[in-house]
This record gives sequence, C-alpha cells and structure tokens, in this order.
Amino acid sequence: MNKEIDISNVVLKTERLVLRAFQEGDLDDLFEYASAEGVGERAGWNHHKSKDESKAILNMFIEEKKVFAITYNNKVIGSVGIEFYNENQYPDQQGYGRELGYVLSKDYWGKGLVPEACKRVLEYLFEDVKLDFVTCAAFNYNDQSLRVQEKLGFKFHHYGEYETLMGDLKESTFNILYKEEYEKQ
Repeated sequence: MNKEIDISNVVLKTERLVLRAFQEGDLDDLFEYASAEGVGERAGWNHHKSKDESKAILNMFIEEKKVFAITYNNKVIGSVGIEFYNENQYPDQQGYGRELGYVLSKDYWGKGLVPEACKRVLEYLFEDVKLDFVTCAAFNYNDQSLRVQEKLGFKFHHYGEYETLMGDLKESTFNILYKEEYEKQ
C-alpha cells in the first residue's frame, strides 16, 4: 500500500549533496538539466523544449511535495522522486511502500552522486517514514540506472512493460528493496 509523504519541510544532507524540496528559484537549474537531450528520455519523459514546460513541472514538484531537488554546490543538478508505486505490479506486497525515481544532469554522470543521493533518501524512507519496502524500475537498456539500483541493494522482482509519459511501452526491469535487506547493508 502506498503511504502518504510530504517532503516540503525535509532537508537531507550527504557528504557532497543537499536534498530539499524544489523552490521557485530553481527554474533555471531545472531547465538546464531537463532540456538536455537524453536525460529525460532515460527516465521516460521528453527533454524540455521551453522554460514554460520546466515551470509547469517545477510547480507540480512544489505542489505534490514528493520530489527532492539534488543540490551540489548550491546548484540543482537533478531530482529524486518518491512516487506512488503501481500496486498492480506488486500484488504480493504487504505493508507500506513507494517507488524511487531519479534523474541527474549529464554534466554530473559518473561521479557517484545518484547512489549517494538515493542512499540518503532510502535512509529517510526506511528510518523516518517507516516504509516496509521501496520499488524502483529502469528500462532494460538503461544499464546506468540498473547499476545504481544494484549498488543500493535493490533485488529483481519482475520484468514487464513501463508506460512512459511519452505514451510508449518499454521493456523494463522492476526491482524492490525490503526494509530488512536495507538494514543488513
């Protein structure tokens, strides 16, 4: 079952990052990374073509209160979303859960920042929010994202199709991390 979460007053820190709710002043940074070809497409959405498009997404992030801005040296370079997981794809799960989603500016790929950010968000979800499990999915061709999930301790749950925001179905790997497995790490 999905659990309600409000991150609007939550600030999480790591050695290099600050994760916080998006703010109106983040528009330029969001547009900068979200307009780069290949960033959104790896996460199932088209790269942004205008600041108006980014503004609409920014407003949604602020209103929904479930997406952390990843900041590095006071610059927003990506996001970690705590989405509702599809309960039909995980019918065997009991207790509370959510789905983790993430995106990062191309300029920062390969520096270990997404695993660092997600590890801190998982700590928050399991220790503060008291979730029982977290799901995460990636398109089968997205080796980088699948590797992040592996580093974080997610285990294979099933293969299936994921409908993107662009309306196409992509073959995907659906993974899960249980609180008990997280605690062993």
